[in-house]
Amino acid sequence: MRKLYISAVLIFLYGLQLSGQGEIDEQPRIVFRNEFTFGLFLSTDGYGISYREGKRLDFFNRKLLEFDIAFLKHPKEVRLSNPAFQTPGSFVFGKKNSVLVFRGGIGHQKEIFEKGDLGGVAVRYFYSAGPALAFYKPIYYKILKFVSSYEAEIIEEKFDVKKHDPTMIYGKCSFFRGIEEGKFLPGLYGKAGFSFEYSRQEKVIHAIEIGAQIDAFPKAIPIMDVAKNKAVYFSLFASYRFGMIIDPLNPEANKLSNIFRVRR
Repeated sequence: MRKLYISAVLIFLYGLQLSGQGEIDEQPRIVFRNEFTFGLFLSTDGYGISYREGKRLDFFNRKLLEFDIAFLKHPKEVRLSNPAFQTPGSFVFGKKNSVLVFRGGIGHQKEIFEKGDLGGVAVRYFYSAGPALAFYKPIYYKILKFVSSYEAEIIEEKFDVKKHDPTMIYGKCSFFRGIEEGKFLPGLYGKAGFSFEYSRQEKVIHAIEIGAQIDAFPKAIPIMDVAKNKAVYFSLFASYRFGMIIDPLNPEANKLSNIFRVRR
């Protein structure tokens, strides 16, 4: 599945490269290219959003500063629904805690292939590392409890593998239920990958990234109550990034009205 997904991304990017060949880019080039981008990413261990700044070191290299917020999932998670209810809520049976990971780090980006033609693809590699902070909180479930032979009520309880089974669960409560019981666990992260930037505008960034990352914590995060938890998470990811080029030598060109001006 992972191989097919990555192959599809590469074929898509190759198609973009072919479609852009022969179109000469006549837009004024920005030499001192600082940038900032926002990203949406999917990984084999979750999903999230990110913010990144790139400061020019020379024509091919940039220093990176980035921040991520990601939901971390256990590899044994399987989403279920209770067929006994007409409009059941979905849930992951056996999941004990929800986990958010906050990452902040510095890194480096180097351009390997320059985007020469309009509609071409610039290829870069990047890496980054820094501290990570996991926040995990208990999950409350809506549990069906019989109060008589003919009557039942829905109560909210934390999952307990000794007393709950899938037929008793109506659904999951709000994420904010039990948030005051949350705990923090510090750790470290690192990531590396390739960026394929394909924007047709000099001042705007559209890019697809693929790579691998690792999150490491001093002890296992108690995500599941019915499976072994772990302290180190290694995953593959793919992301879409959107952002803008900032020219420090020409502040007037950095105004939004100029950045998104359509080239005639």
